[in-house]
Amino acid sequence: MKTVGILGGMGPEATILLMQKVMAAVPARDDSDHVPLLVHQNPQVPSRIKALIEGTGEDPGPTLARMARDLEAGGAQALAMPCNTAHHYAPAVREATALPFLDMLDLTATHLAGAGARRIGMLASPATRLAGVFDAPFATHGLTPVFLRDDAALLSVIRAVKAGEPLAALRPRLRTEAEALIAQGADHLLIACTELSLMSDALPTQYRHYTDSLDCLTAAIVDFARG
Repeated sequence: MKTVGILGGMGPEATILLMQKVMAAVPARDDSDHVPLLVHQNPQVPSRIKALIEGTGEDPGPTLARMARDLEAGGAQALAMPCNTAHHYAPAVREATALPFLDMLDLTATHLAGAGARRIGMLASPATRLAGVFDAPFATHGLTPVFLRDDAALLSVIRAVKAGEPLAALRPRLRTEAEALIAQGADHLLIACTELSLMSDALPTQYRHYTDSLDCLTAAIVDFARG
């Protein structure tokens, strides 16, 4: 088993969710069957929203680079980052160490193409759109992102998750935004914000063509660790 280092804390619940997904993905009979993770749970990573949307925040890149080096020093053999927007700063992470970086965006685009998706409804932070983090991997696979015409309501849901508001009250709001993307012509929904991964069960039940980028990362972590 190889150890995967997790650049976490963006947000904290999403990192814990990734750990739970990795654990659930392994058909374990004993503790030693599970994937070894080295988790850097750092909620003090500068806000991606402030940096990319508001234009007033500190650059998260140097902090993420330090985290990558810490994980390498701790024995990690690959790195993963359960935050879609933070992949805007993936070059800083890659440059900080020689470890393989399990790129959640590339993994997701490959999965979507294999699933026959073409027009991808983006349940994502506006920062993901503004930074264009999915542009290159989508272009490689002939995928077209479909963004909400007004994503302010979706951002408010993401902020509410980060603020610890009850998910039960937020699920109907997420469902409304998902239905709006379907109405705009999306043929496949993508949960591209790990805060929203906490509420994947809120998506319209009659519309089951969706992917969660966190699931794509989970599969890659398990595959790498188990060789």
